[in-house]
Amino acid sequence: MLFDKTNNSLASAEAGKTMVRLFKLLMFLLVIGFVGLVGYAYVGEFFGANFSPQQTETRMPVTLDAE
Repeated sequence: MLFDKTNNSLASAEAGKTMVRLFKLLMFLLVIGFVGLVGYAYVGEFFGANFSPQQTETRMPVTLDAE
């Protein structure tokens, strides 16, 4: 026979297991990346990162046109 049904289902099952493993790896990397990003936001100032915005005072003249 050219098409063996048992071989195809076995290959399909292995491909499915591989996709599940890749998906789990992707989720693990996303969680680790998120935890690392949040951790760096909290302790980054100890490593020289400054996340506070620069504050400057701006004065602009306003002309009111009220009668």
